[in-house]
Amino acid sequence: MNKRGFMLGVLAVAVAAVGAVFWMGHREYDAPARTAAAEEGGQQLVERGRYLARLGNCVGCHTAPGGEAFAGGRALATPFGTFYGPNLTPDPEHGLGKWSADDFWRALHQGKAPDGSLLYPAFPYPSYRHVSRTDADALFAYLRSLPPAAQANRPHELGFPYDQRWLVAVWRAFYFRPTSDEPAPAEPSEAWLRGRYLVQGLAHCAECHTPRNRLGAMALDAGLAGSLIGGQSWYAPPLTGDRVTGLGDWTRQDIVDLLKTGIAPRSHAAGPMAEAVHQGFQYANDADLDAMAVYLKSLPAVGTDTASVSGAASSALMSAGGKLYEQHCAQCHGADGQGRSPAWPPLAGNISVVAASSDNAVHMVLSGGFAPATAGNPQPHGMPPFGQLLGDQDVAAVVSFIRQSWGNQASAVSLPEVRRVREAVR
Repeated sequence: MNKRGFMLGVLAVAVAAVGAVFWMGHREYDAPARTAAAEEGGQQLVERGRYLARLGNCVGCHTAPGGEAFAGGRALATPFGTFYGPNLTPDPEHGLGKWSADDFWRALHQGKAPDGSLLYPAFPYPSYRHVSRTDADALFAYLRSLPPAAQANRPHELGFPYDQRWLVAVWRAFYFRPTSDEPAPAEPSEAWLRGRYLVQGLAHCAECHTPRNRLGAMALDAGLAGSLIGGQSWYAPPLTGDRVTGLGDWTRQDIVDLLKTGIAPRSHAAGPMAEAVHQGFQYANDADLDAMAVYLKSLPAVGTDTASVSGAASSALMSAGGKLYEQHCAQCHGADGQGRSPAWPPLAGNISVVAASSDNAVHMVLSGGFAPATAGNPQPHGMPPFGQLLGDQDVAAVVSFIRQSWGNQASAVSLPEVRRVREAVR
């Protein structure tokens, strides 16, 4: 069934369900009373909120390119249309100036605006529901300390029927629950509990790294098994224990290094992850980063190692790709694909290279890019774009070559895959 057919089915049951759904929407939660810490405010609370806002990379979705920080306007492309991050400054007309701490808590935990209207889950409240009231109050105190920006919020640009906000109530009835029921180990460590809290909540890792269904709901039974980021030409690799495509062979320090500096022995951060490191994770304290690594290393394998192997490249394609690699790539990444750390990442065993999707590798060949600039890697080396130099067949050949060389066993790349990514990055 295609997406439109599925939505028509939803619409058919919506009329009967909507009364009960809206009733549920008003009875789901009773927000806790405002805490004393939120009332007292103070610089310490603001600084705590500043740290949490960085850890969650709030500025990433709420700042337009070249615009004032947190004033909104950043576009988020999705399969359903384009969402625009709203103004989070304390401007009374366009921002949070008239919001209370209770209003902010309700938005994070219930996905509701102060007037009770339902927020689209492009605002990741399915993850933010894990954020504690104490941390929510600190975030709100920090946002209230920002200079007001009188920038109007840009309306979302969504196709029918996704522009019908009342359908969010139907979506929530199927896919949104207020709390998590994930079991903890029999005797979880403090680091594991802290890591789970950060990964599931403020860092909202699942929003990119968990597969979604046709209506954009996360497949929670798939965990952090990797996913194409809808509406973009990037693939968020598995954060599970799979040894080839996931973090199974990574050490805790490897994970900490990637989050802190953007570079690790097995991969460098690129695309949306580079932004998350640059604007967020590099500022996290070592204890929080290590806690996240402890939690991620506890996740079991989910079988993604075999999912990426679906077809070998022809000898002609490998020959053509090998020649292109020698001409354009070997000088930096090496004839053996091992790269030159910290300047150029390895291609052998790189989880973005051997992923089930070739999008990341194709994107980098077409558009190039940089690892994030961080305190631990302040002058990152960049990769030049080859999109103007190489045709689609050449890109398919060279990416197929790196996905099937030096022990890599990922699938070959087709022309339609290259064309899809090229169209997305234009």
